[in-house]
Amino acid sequence: MTKSFSTMILAAGFGKRMGSLTDKIPKPLIKINNTPLLKNCIDFLLNIGCKKIVINTHYQHKLIFNFINENYKPGNIFISYESDILDTAGAVKNAINFFNEESILVTNSDIFLKKENEKDIIRLVKNFRTEHECKLLLAKKENSFGLINKSGDFYFNRKNQLKRWKNGEKILYYSGIQMFNLNILNNFSSKKFSFNKVWDLQIDKNLLYGDIMKSNLYHVGDKEGLKKAIESLD
Repeated sequence: MTKSFSTMILAAGFGKRMGSLTDKIPKPLIKINNTPLLKNCIDFLLNIGCKKIVINTHYQHKLIFNFINENYKPGNIFISYESDILDTAGAVKNAINFFNEESILVTNSDIFLKKENEKDIIRLVKNFRTEHECKLLLAKKENSFGLINKSGDFYFNRKNQLKRWKNGEKILYYSGIQMFNLNILNNFSSKKFSFNKVWDLQIDKNLLYGDIMKSNLYHVGDKEGLKKAIESLD
């Protein structure tokens, strides 16, 4: 990896779809092969050249804070605590002062990242240009595990621009990973808002872009996704 970058890991959610597994711990601390999802994500990012990681927290935030302090040296991992949960884009806006660069990688904490994903994420980071504003990493249906949606999230039009998925188009899922120009957030005055609002704005401007993963996506959104991620290690 020749291009250094910073990352925001979204980790504030309640993880309700995991049932009793998140009664006492936040979803990012659920373990796969004795490794918490959050550690899997952090170690993956550091290994490919990430220089700074910011993690937003809310539910069971003290457990995540303690986990970071116990497992990592201070200096390049920071916590952005939210007393009120701010949704995905609101979380990034709230943490914007942690970053010095215009563009960052943003990832959900419930993606189980593997060696096979390195090339896809490195390519996303290396090829991103500020003028792209927002580029999503997308996964084909046949390469996605832990996702059971019968409809897709996006499709490419004839000009290679991303649009919201519609019937008849090839199914592409949002992987939970994107490169993002922080200046986009200047268009929003709200403190709490979703990336869906950001993406709709970019679609209206014909400025939402995407890369398709060549590797598999393992999304640990519920117990079935957790099972699929564990099975991938066999």
